[in-house]
Amino acid sequence: MNEVLLQTRDLGVEFAVSGGAVHAVRGVDIDVRRGEVVGIVGESGSGKSATMLALLGLLAPNAKVHGSASFNGIEMIGAPHEQLRALRGGRIGMVFQDPMTSLNPVLTVGRQIAEAIEVHQPTLRPKRVMARVQELLEVVAIPNASERMRAYPHELSGGMRQRVMIAMAVANDPELIIADEPTTALDVTIQAQILTVLADLRSRTNSALVIITHDLGVVAGVADRVNVMYAGRVVERGPVEELFYRNQHPYTAGLLACLPRLDTRGRDLEPIGGAPPLLDHLPKGCAFVSRCKVAEPRCHDVDPQLRDVGTVSVACHVAPAATSAMKAMKAVDA
Repeated sequence: MNEVLLQTRDLGVEFAVSGGAVHAVRGVDIDVRRGEVVGIVGESGSGKSATMLALLGLLAPNAKVHGSASFNGIEMIGAPHEQLRALRGGRIGMVFQDPMTSLNPVLTVGRQIAEAIEVHQPTLRPKRVMARVQELLEVVAIPNASERMRAYPHELSGGMRQRVMIAMAVANDPELIIADEPTTALDVTIQAQILTVLADLRSRTNSALVIITHDLGVVAGVADRVNVMYAGRVVERGPVEELFYRNQHPYTAGLLACLPRLDTRGRDLEPIGGAPPLLDHLPKGCAFVSRCKVAEPRCHDVDPQLRDVGTVSVACHVAPAATSAMKAMKAVDA
């Protein structure tokens, strides 16, 4: 588990727009070791999905990617299209965010999973391919798999479609699975089932798993390490327990304050005030400064860099005093 499977260094993504550029990802360093689960969390627009899509070469034509992203020693940024196609769906599986728009509405789900197998294993006979499709649907706990494989996407529920996407992603036993918001728009019971399926598949194949989500609660029980992103940057990262109980960045503390908890029954959830900055007009200094309750004068002028504070790394001038100050302010408010 110490072997680094995926590594990004100073990864950046800019989208050319009229009048300038949107800096969607800014200098992101992420390590994913073989066999571990890494969470990438943050609000919508924080750069989570763009980071992973950049290394897979799946961004829009107006995107400019720089920096480095290596998978098992293979540099992916600027790699030929043929090389990326061999990795995508083969050694790297991707569970896209919306299964209804990701699946082809005019093909059965079985046919679509079969195509994913045939592209990377062209020597398999058709009967073996379809047997593998049925096996995959059974692995992701779809009942009556032999019948469901003949169904079209619109004939399945949201949870079933998500399971089909997972089956497609793991069809070729990938070394890395990237799940982009795998539980969005699903009820809590189905969310738990989807996370269990992903965890079981990861343990069976010893593959690494990257979960992209806006909900810290999703990664609480499955991730080994978490990267918190804000305005295109990683602002805090560390072991999952440290991020939940000894977090240092005010933004991480704000995300956790938005989660309903049994020990705070009767107390209103506390949203993060304000709005994220425009990525084509980033402010000077810390991008979180306009929403931060403990900002100091230097936060308006100097952009903080990641530094180690105990067992976590945090991009905050005020840490580790930031979260202590926020807790004291909440106590006064209460």
